[in-house]
Amino acid sequence: MAVPVAAPTPLTGSSILRRTVMRQRARMIISSLFFCVHQFCETMVPVAIGLIVGRAIDTGDGRAMIISLIALAGLFVVLSYAYRFGARIIVVAIEREAHMMRVEVAGRVLDPRGVRTDLVSGELLTVSTSDAEKTSWILDVIARTVAAITATVVCAVALLIIDIPLGIAVLVGTPVIMYLLQRAAPLLTRTATTQQAEVARVSGMATDLVSGVRPLRGIGAETAASVRFHESSRTALGATMKMAKANSVYVGFSTTVSALLSVGIAGTAGLFALQGRISVGELITVVGLSQFVIEPLTTMSRLPGVAAIVRGSADRLALVLGADHVLNDSGTGAPTSTEVAVSGVTYRSLDGFDMSAAPGELLGVVALRAQDGEALAAVLSGQIGADDYLGTVTIGGRAFGDLALHEVRRTVLVEPHNTDLFAGTVRTNVTAGRDREDHELDRILVASAATDVVELHERGLDHAVTDRGASLSGGQRQRVALARALSVAAPVLVLHDPTTAVDAVTEHSIATGIKDLRHVVEHAQTTVLITTSPALLAVTHRVLVVDDGRVVAEGTHHDLALNDERYRETVLR
Repeated sequence: MAVPVAAPTPLTGSSILRRTVMRQRARMIISSLFFCVHQFCETMVPVAIGLIVGRAIDTGDGRAMIISLIALAGLFVVLSYAYRFGARIIVVAIEREAHMMRVEVAGRVLDPRGVRTDLVSGELLTVSTSDAEKTSWILDVIARTVAAITATVVCAVALLIIDIPLGIAVLVGTPVIMYLLQRAAPLLTRTATTQQAEVARVSGMATDLVSGVRPLRGIGAETAASVRFHESSRTALGATMKMAKANSVYVGFSTTVSALLSVGIAGTAGLFALQGRISVGELITVVGLSQFVIEPLTTMSRLPGVAAIVRGSADRLALVLGADHVLNDSGTGAPTSTEVAVSGVTYRSLDGFDMSAAPGELLGVVALRAQDGEALAAVLSGQIGADDYLGTVTIGGRAFGDLALHEVRRTVLVEPHNTDLFAGTVRTNVTAGRDREDHELDRILVASAATDVVELHERGLDHAVTDRGASLSGGQRQRVALARALSVAAPVLVLHDPTTAVDAVTEHSIATGIKDLRHVVEHAQTTVLITTSPALLAVTHRVLVVDDGRVVAEGTHHDLALNDERYRETVLR
């Protein structure tokens, strides 16, 4: 009889917080102990002052005064170092945990199997930085909560020793205050989660708009994009203001209640002193404790607000870390050839799409509708889950799902139209960490027309490149990105509009370079060019024309230019 296998527990914000605490429990416990020592010593300061007044000042005992002052100085030394060590340890724990979560999110996002999430790249960046940092704050929340409880309990015990009703007031009043405040915590959590999601969405939109500002200007859509961002930004502002308002009301109420409790204790102590129930030294101690108790009470009252932010960030982390993989890495083996075949694929705008590219063929694809080209590039990339489209895509006669994932990645490279460069140099961007001989790099740079980029700058290949290639022009970025794609020497290379930002002369040079580099007779590789560039299409062996998600014409560039009117309008305009 088969034993049923329990379904894996879904990852939640709560489970991430529990894991964080368990991973850093040693540092958190040690830090909490130091904070407790600090708070204990802080509580003992008004007690010590009261004892000095009662046993040294009132009695005029000089020896007792000297001993008391030395003891008070020692108390301050202990509390100072206890806080310093506690803070240092908890900061180390927070930074280590934040680093571990950042690495974990990055690993999840960069996993070859992909991650199924609706978050855009800018939002993923926020999750891996801001949310990872805020989630680690749970360690500080716990440590400070323990310290605040310690201070409150010690304060209550000291008051009980002086006068039982005063101690009972703290012991009873504190739980009541905390109960009332905790009733508002779920509202704060929901508000904080909504606010963080809105801010992350706007941050992601801003990142995408900045990276795509040139194309937006090119199509005259910058005004529409600006209006959309303005509306989203106002929504995020509204959510932030709502969170700030709720938190302000919460903190104001908690501070007021804590102050009223403190004033009540001090006033009652003053009455007791007038009645002779407590001495002057004890009155000073009670007044000092009543002022001091505001600090831990305020700390405990503010922690739920911080905890709400922490929980909101943890929930967003769970969206990424708990997301399913897009691809199933259960295949085995490697393709036996570089033949590419797409059969009956329906995905996005593609509708029963069929195509094939023979081994060593330089195939052109002209999409009369841009969305068809984008959908085809996505399908050929092998990064679309098998459940997300209909039909089959094969390499060397074997479906993507039947091949080992690392073999698919080794065999097929799709260079998208919108691609990013990394902070570094031209060399590191072209080679991407792979060892290349100088003569190989020279051939790649010539083929991609990136020699102009190298020769234009004094340091050549070692010219610095900023993040996303912002230090280069659009055409330079595109040529460096093309050089990087060519340097991989993938058996199957798919290029999607690789020359939209270069002039006609450079485009012709690139077309000749791609053909000479990848399609020499003895080492021919398969290349698919999704483009409307006449220079690139002129060097292809065959061209497919795609419209309404299907191939509607096929032939050489020359024949289609002569006989297909829509082809001429699209390519030779």
